[in-house]
Amino acid sequence: MKYLLTALLLSMILASCSQTYYVVRHAEKEAPQGTETMMNNNPPLSEAGKQRAEALKEVLKTKKIGYVFSTNTIRTLSTAEPVKNYFNLTSEIYEPVPNESFISHLLSLKKNVLIVGHSNTVDDIVNKLCSSVKIPADLPDTAYDNLFVIRKKGKNMTFENKKFGKPSP
Repeated sequence: MKYLLTALLLSMILASCSQTYYVVRHAEKEAPQGTETMMNNNPPLSEAGKQRAEALKEVLKTKKIGYVFSTNTIRTLSTAEPVKNYFNLTSEIYEPVPNESFISHLLSLKKNVLIVGHSNTVDDIVNKLCSSVKIPADLPDTAYDNLFVIRKKGKNMTFENKKFGKPSP
């Protein structure tokens, strides 16, 4: 009986030590208009992107997000904004290329985390958090509906690819 109570207590402690990382690519960005070119590397979200950012908030509003990370671009900050505002948080800025220091920082946190990145960095973030290849390459330019969920329980990591918002083409 004593061992059963100890095992039950230990499992409750381990269950309470879980944490989840939600990793997304920024939502749809505005296409260049008229004389604008691809030289504008910091476009805002399109109307579809604004709707997707709201859809992300709806998916995450029951997830007790404690931290929001974004690169310092209009499209990533705008994607994170509804979630950030819902939980009354600030967006913490990380460098465009997620380095080991950033990953170590994420792994040291004790609350659920939203990370908004880019098509060429989301795979790096997920793979480094999981310590294994879960996403084999950069995301396609048209992929906006992936919600990568990484759950950490103790030293174990589980990975899941969910979808949110309107399906990407």
